[in-house]
Amino acid sequence: MRRIPRTIQLIVARYLRRLLKNRMDGPQLQAAVERALATLPIQEKLLVREGALRSESLNRQLAWAMAFVAGAVNAGGFLAVGHYTSHMTGVVSSMADVLAEGDLTTALAALAMMLSFTGGAFVCSTLISFGQRRRMRSRYALTLVFEAALMLVFGFMGNRLEKEVQFTLPLTVMLLCFIMGLHNAVTSIISGAAVRTTHLTGTVTDIGIEVSRLTYVNVHQRHGRDRIMADRKKLWLLLLILASFLGGGVAGALGFKHIGFKVTVPLAGFLCFLAARPLLLELRLLLHRLQKQWLPDEQDLPYDT
Repeated sequence: MRRIPRTIQLIVARYLRRLLKNRMDGPQLQAAVERALATLPIQEKLLVREGALRSESLNRQLAWAMAFVAGAVNAGGFLAVGHYTSHMTGVVSSMADVLAEGDLTTALAALAMMLSFTGGAFVCSTLISFGQRRRMRSRYALTLVFEAALMLVFGFMGNRLEKEVQFTLPLTVMLLCFIMGLHNAVTSIISGAAVRTTHLTGTVTDIGIEVSRLTYVNVHQRHGRDRIMADRKKLWLLLLILASFLGGGVAGALGFKHIGFKVTVPLAGFLCFLAARPLLLELRLLLHRLQKQWLPDEQDLPYDT
């Protein structure tokens, strides 16, 4: 199980050294390579440790990986279906507007989007709770695999689903809302709400707060009063989420524009890549338990006479 990330680390390190060897000296180059490797989503505990047990490194890896996928699905999905599917604030506001205007049909469409997003979060939490009760280390990984499967359904059946209408809304829109709800929930639960990736209102607000604290000038040292200091690690995490969502949005929009629905295939593959190590770990533990259950102990084996 450890060979996969080690191989990836060697490939990335070799590529970065070739790329930067003429721009940095030895120590700087080594430090840059180590920082780059620290952001790769390849640690074994990435989708195993949760809440307070997670390190800052694990949260950074989770943040950029999941924000990239969210940005790609959200921006690319807009070109595919004509709706942003992760902005529930806008959806609820639009529902209020059309209800005030008496447009019940459009209000039902907005309600269907909101319920689909909520349904994704509900299913995600149920799957994780099921795995938690059975002490499955792969409970978050299995949720990502389920999300990847739904992306493939969207990718290969997008054109057909566009013709199926429920509540005046194509099933593609409802499916993407469901995927986004699931995507945001799994990230939020495993990180203890420290990372949210499908919407950026809170992220951009927190960036403004931390930048204000970073640039605040503490002119006088007053007795008994703390200095105004920014949380630089939190600011770095927030900027990473913002940049990854933007980068994913550009990649997703270009992909849907030039490839179409099948651009979801590499996105689904990336999610499966994230889930691979916990699934392999779960499989190894399962095989070990089966071996202990079904193979007799040495003392029970018959002796030749």
